[in-house]
Amino acid sequence: MKLITILSGKGGVGKSSIAASLAVSFSKDKKIICADCDVDASNLSLVLGADEYAEWKDISTNEKAVFDLDKCNSCKKCFNECHFNAIEWVNNKPKLKEFSCEGCGMCELVCPQNAISMKKVNNAKIGYANTKYGFEVVSAQLNPGESGSGKVVFEVKKKARERGFDVEVMFIDSAAGIGCPVIASVAGSDYAVLVTEPTPSGFSDMKKALEVIAHFKIPAGIIINKFDINLNQTTKIEDFAKINKLELIEKIPFDKQFAKALTEMVPIIKYDETYKLMFDNIKSKLLKKIE
Repeated sequence: MKLITILSGKGGVGKSSIAASLAVSFSKDKKIICADCDVDASNLSLVLGADEYAEWKDISTNEKAVFDLDKCNSCKKCFNECHFNAIEWVNNKPKLKEFSCEGCGMCELVCPQNAISMKKVNNAKIGYANTKYGFEVVSAQLNPGESGSGKVVFEVKKKARERGFDVEVMFIDSAAGIGCPVIASVAGSDYAVLVTEPTPSGFSDMKKALEVIAHFKIPAGIIINKFDINLNQTTKIEDFAKINKLELIEKIPFDKQFAKALTEMVPIIKYDETYKLMFDNIKSKLLKKIE
C-alpha cells in the first residue's frame, strides 16, 4: 500500500476538494481508501457525499487525572506543579478541571501519597463510510474540548489500513497547520502533495509545511490552487519550486464551480467534467512517483 498525503499549511486553500477529486480519479484504476486526518474538523466524507457512517464508535487515546481523596494529605504539590491550571483547590482537596487537563501525568509524578492515577478517557469517535465511488473513507472527530489529535490521527491511519488491507493507495487528507495532526499524517507517507494558493500567507505556510515533509525525507510536489488570483505571487511560488527542486504538479484556476460542487457534496471532477482531464493528468504524475 502506498500512502499519499495531501497537506497545505494554510487552511482554506482547497486541500480537501482536491483530495476528493484525486481519490475519485485514482479509484478508476486502483483500489484505494481515504483517511480524513483532520480530526479537529473532518470534512472529507462530506466532500465525497458520504453522509452516513457504517460504523461510528468511541476511542480512547488520551488520559486524565483521577484523585483518591482518601489518600490525599492536601500537600498541594499537584496544584502547584500543574502547568495547565487543570487543578482547582476546593475544601482543601484537589478537583480536576477536565477540559483543562492534558493528561501529561505531572500530578501523578509529584504526588507523595500515590493518590493520583491516570485513566483512559473517550476523547474521540472514529468510523468509516462507504462512498458511491467504490471506496471507503475513514474519519474521526475529537470530542468537544478534548486533546490528543495526533494520537487520533494514528488511529485513523491504523483503521484505514485494517479496512483497506487489500488496497493499493491510501489518500490522507491532512489538517491545516504544522502541528501534531499534520506530523502524524505525514509520517510514513510515500509522497506528499502540497496544496497552496498565491497569497503571502498561503506561500509562507506552504514553506513551513515543507519543513515538516523535509524532516521525514518524503518526496513532494506542489499544486497551486486559484493560481490566477495573483499571478505575481504565483510566479514567486514557481520560482521557489524550481530553486528547491520541487515538481509543480498543476496550476488550478479560480472557479466558482468548486464552491457549487461543495454545496452539492460532489467532488469537482464529477460536478464539472471539464476537470476530468486535469485530475487524470495529476494522477498520472503521482503514479510515476509512487510506482
